Amino acid sequence: MKNYIYILLASSLMVFSCQEEKVKPKVKYTGKDAKSILKDTTKLEIADLPIQFEGSNVLVYAIGNLTVGDINRKGSYESTSAYEGVSGFHVSNSMENEITGYLQNLKFQEIGSDSLQVLSDKLMLIERVSYLKNNKMLVYVLADADTNQDGLIDSNDIKSLYISTELGKNFTKISTELQELIDWKHIESSNKLFFRTIEDANKNGEFDKKDKIHYYVINLKDNKVSEYFPL
Repeated sequence: MKNYIYILLASSLMVFSCQEEKVKPKVKYTGKDAKSILKDTTKLEIADLPIQFEGSNVLVYAIGNLTVGDINRKGSYESTSAYEGVSGFHVSNSMENEITGYLQNLKFQEIGSDSLQVLSDKLMLIERVSYLKNNKMLVYVLADADTNQDGLIDSNDIKSLYISTELGKNFTKISTELQELIDWKHIESSNKLFFRTIEDANKNGEFDKKDKIHYYVINLKDNKVSEYFPL
């Protein structure tokens, strides 16, 4: 009976701990300076073999981190990526016109050239890259700042929307600071990209029903972003 009580108590504590983790805020508003973000030396930086999107003349190299540890029986390192399906020495997963994973950077190489173009020198975590074939451009979903001030840029921080050319040039943020990206959609016939964000209007550090949804559209002819009001 005592053992049953101990197991029940331990299970309750585990459930409580999981609930505590779920309510971790995505943004903190404090007057203190954000914690400095240091490079994790326990991880091995690695690049996947190049990816070529259909219709593109560019090779894309996804760069991410692996945990440096003992090599297992299969001869592979343990990946730090939480993305399902990414294992071994791979840090990304590619499909038609899309790359997913938890990536630190990308490099680009035009076919016929030996030079590599680095996307950015800023610290970030790229979760999704989509190729718009007709526009020869890339759309990124990523975290670019330590918005919850825990010393890391990870999946617990606010997601932003970026665009660039297929060579990674003109890498530009198109979503608004401190607004969490909900989703985006490309309407090819109108040559426009629509996206939604949520603003922490009550400044409680969480995104909930009391907050404000914003609707934006970018005209891909001139990359001009404007807010629209469908409600």
